[in-house]
Amino acid sequence: MNVGGYLTRAAISYPDNIAQVFGDMQFTYLELNERVNALSVALKSMGLQKGDRIGIYQKNSHCFMETLLACFKLGCCAIPMNFRLHPKEVVYHLNDARAVAIIFSGDFNEDISGISGELTDTEHYISLGSPLEGQLDYEKLIGDNWTEEEQLVDVDKDDVAWLFYTSGTTGRPKGAMLTHANLVASSVGWSADLMHLHPEDIALQAAPLSHGGGIHALAVVAKAGTNIVQEYFRAKDVLEAIEKYQVTNFWGVPTMIKMLADYPQLASYDLSSLKWVVYGGAPMYVEDLKKAIEKIGPVFVQIFGQGETPMTGTYLRTQEHIIDGTEEEVRRLLSAGIERTCTEVKIFDENDKEVPAKVKGEIVVRGPAVMKGYWERPEETAKTLRGGWLYTGDVGYKDERGYIYLVDRSKDVIISGGANVYPRELEEVLLQHPGIHEVAVIGLRDDYWGEIVVAAVVAKPGQQLGKDDVVQYCADNLAGYKKPKRVEFLDELPKSAYGKILKRQLRDMFNN
Repeated sequence: MNVGGYLTRAAISYPDNIAQVFGDMQFTYLELNERVNALSVALKSMGLQKGDRIGIYQKNSHCFMETLLACFKLGCCAIPMNFRLHPKEVVYHLNDARAVAIIFSGDFNEDISGISGELTDTEHYISLGSPLEGQLDYEKLIGDNWTEEEQLVDVDKDDVAWLFYTSGTTGRPKGAMLTHANLVASSVGWSADLMHLHPEDIALQAAPLSHGGGIHALAVVAKAGTNIVQEYFRAKDVLEAIEKYQVTNFWGVPTMIKMLADYPQLASYDLSSLKWVVYGGAPMYVEDLKKAIEKIGPVFVQIFGQGETPMTGTYLRTQEHIIDGTEEEVRRLLSAGIERTCTEVKIFDENDKEVPAKVKGEIVVRGPAVMKGYWERPEETAKTLRGGWLYTGDVGYKDERGYIYLVDRSKDVIISGGANVYPRELEEVLLQHPGIHEVAVIGLRDDYWGEIVVAAVVAKPGQQLGKDDVVQYCADNLAGYKKPKRVEFLDELPKSAYGKILKRQLRDMFNN
């Protein structure tokens, strides 16, 4: 099915349900569907057709999901981009995908105008506000193309709906081709495993809709629930919205969860409506997770996945986020949970053979949400998709009960003096130090050891820490070969727009 049909069906069955709220604006499902149909007609009138790629360079607003759903309904392929991208990076994404059009926030009018001469295939420029010369007005297009006719086109299950560009932490970003079937599997799995959504549910979207937030929002549309959209994540705004709108579910990366748990006035907000807080996209350290559970409540659900199989690898249910139970129950907080419904997860060795329980290897995934491949990169596709499996590049193991434990990204494993050191293991230990707020562990080349272990540490306010304190704490808790040989103290760790610690940037910083 065309995944845009979620909106069509919601408008028929629940026309008066509130679909979106953004600031003072709100739209019912009937109104949202009408706006999306009008945008689809406008795009068709420009000559856009099934299979064309359309760039989305927007901050979170009510327009983001309208744009995404119009692309789906028309059978076009959406290219949602991080709104914090540099204009040169936008050029790369659009040219790589040979995008025919781009729909962008008014804040970026000048940037888009400045790069238009570098775009090889982009013919149509649609601004959400105060367009410049050569740019079309988004709202005027909707008003001029209003229609009562449904615009949903037939698609094949393998038609590409979303070109999800990887973060590019190991090179130039590449587009994971997510089909309509992939997105249906992802959104159905969301309700099957993570949160049992109904038309009465209210979701808060404060994470970028260009990534995990968009997958969450699509699952909400599928169930005719309400999406409360915020332009940015701010802890105060999120807490106020949860209380005001009686939000039942929220998605965020671990950094956001940590910021909520650390917010000084957290206890003054009524969060009793919350039933599910899904987190993923980066490691959530156990000490941070325990604190969040204690302060916010037993509402958390963990997911492990990547853009190539969006949000659909493994999950750890709310009921298994136990901080006061048996040793085995508490230990599972270290895990990424079990396989998602309709998804297989195994651990392979270097010969592509499954290993026994508790033996480390590469995590591989197979299922209906796994991407079709990388856009116009057959060699990369063949390397990542082998024998029907997606090779994630993550190192982990599976216990006897089927729980997956992530050790690290294969590229992040440090080999020092011939011994493997897994940064996450050190990070988990160091975060238990009473004086450490944040930490990232990386490896740097060394003539003698091959690589040395380096810890980048952010101390808690008012704490005086030295290298010896950090090294001794590791020595008291881990094997000697795992101790950092170098400790760097920073005011903050470099992070992406989604809260991921940028280890490549740390390597560049410390190599200079």
